[in-house]
Amino acid sequence: MSIKDIFSKENLKSDMLSSVVVFLVALPLCLGIALASGAPLFSGLIAGIVGGIVVGLLSKSHLSVSGPAAGLVVIVLSAIDDLGGFQGFLLAVLLAGIIQVALGYLKAGIIGLYFPSPVIKGMLAAIGLILILKQVPHLIGFDADAFGEMEFMQQDGSNTLSFLVSSFDHIYLGSLIVGLVSLFILIGWGSNFVKQNKFLKGVPGGIIVVAVGVLINYLFNAFYPDLSITGDHMVNIPVISDLDSLGAVFQFPDFSMLGNINVYITAFTLAIVASLETLLCVEAMDKLDPHKRRTPQNAELKAQGVGNIVAGLIGGLPITAVIVRGSANIEAGAKSKMSAVFHGVLLLIAVAIFPAIMNMIPLASLAAILIVVGFKLTKPALYKQQFKLGREQFVPFITTVVAILFTDLLIGILIGMAVGIFYILKANYKVPYHYKEEKQVSTNNSKIRIELSEHVSFLNKASLQLTLEHLPHSSAVILDGSRSKKIDHDALEVIYNFQEFAHEKDITIELINIPIGSTVTVNH
Repeated sequence: MSIKDIFSKENLKSDMLSSVVVFLVALPLCLGIALASGAPLFSGLIAGIVGGIVVGLLSKSHLSVSGPAAGLVVIVLSAIDDLGGFQGFLLAVLLAGIIQVALGYLKAGIIGLYFPSPVIKGMLAAIGLILILKQVPHLIGFDADAFGEMEFMQQDGSNTLSFLVSSFDHIYLGSLIVGLVSLFILIGWGSNFVKQNKFLKGVPGGIIVVAVGVLINYLFNAFYPDLSITGDHMVNIPVISDLDSLGAVFQFPDFSMLGNINVYITAFTLAIVASLETLLCVEAMDKLDPHKRRTPQNAELKAQGVGNIVAGLIGGLPITAVIVRGSANIEAGAKSKMSAVFHGVLLLIAVAIFPAIMNMIPLASLAAILIVVGFKLTKPALYKQQFKLGREQFVPFITTVVAILFTDLLIGILIGMAVGIFYILKANYKVPYHYKEEKQVSTNNSKIRIELSEHVSFLNKASLQLTLEHLPHSSAVILDGSRSKKIDHDALEVIYNFQEFAHEKDITIELINIPIGSTVTVNH
């Protein structure tokens, strides 16, 4: 998409409207993740602003949105304690950003191309399930948990499922009414009536839901005080009232800790985990993109690195591309990366100018938006589609879903990747060559022709070796590499070892277009 397309009237309108929805989703998530991380509340908001404006402008991703990530909460929580405070941790965030920029220049982003499609789809489906399970308590008014918390096991010893069950013992009627009305509106917003209405279809349902939620609570305050939604059930941005409170917002890295080895350990941990989460996210967003545009992974690592350098310098949490924000962005109809930038500007305006107005928004309204986003990520049709693709696609997919649901994002992805790689190995084990055998009537011996496939890699080594070992005695074998463009050293080693000792089984072997050497590109 060109600069002219990005700033076209139609795209700017779509991006501005979708940025409002992303902003409404990101606002409580920034606060909730900061709270769950044991960091100052403003650090989450700073990360959201930097992720939107700085990363948004530098990134070449069209639809992903960056900010503080729930997947880093455990790392941040322990690192702040290990480094003796938040300012030491900010130094680690700054260094992590420098490492990410270096990874971008080293072209480490290519790792993102190796995530199997079933694992990416499983990750999206799992996050959809987690959103639903985590947001139902907020929808019904039980807000004891941080809004952005995504871990299965929680600090109080409960877990996602037990917390969900216990939440029904703590229903707050005012929040429940707002939540159910919000859900009803969002479901209705997907109807044909709205889609066919020229005015309504251009307005994201999330904006209407928040406005209605604020209005309902205003009526509660005026006419039904017992149902009034206050306190923990509302968005809660700290209000900057004077210069002293403004000074407390920005914290700076403690450069005196540059000699502390733990700072570097934390920095490398943050850089690797944040980079993996970012690459996973942009790969997932590219799959959801209606136009199927591709994000340059190395450019994304550089953009994220600069974002973390800025965040570390002014008191923000570490930043990654975030699937929840990106999914909400796509669902709201964003056209370009300007939606992410506008959402960052809105966060800045909300914090600096209108915190009191933002604090009028019930969390139940925002929970309804996230539940609908979650459902669209984990639709039953997705599971049916993956099942129809066969075991090789469905097993890694469902394994990833279950593993993420009951652990966390990165552990779940690693488990899903392991299962996916098993099926890749199995597939490669089966198809490294074409095997044809003919019986010679006069001698009763076999004439066997083995034609190697286009690419023969180390993954084919086991299959090739077992095939050669089980060739019948006294057979004549032709091993033909005419179709091969590349044959790895491992496969060549198996072939030449067999040629050397084939006479012991009275086997004659003829090699056609089989090169000598390590990994070889074959020119016929």
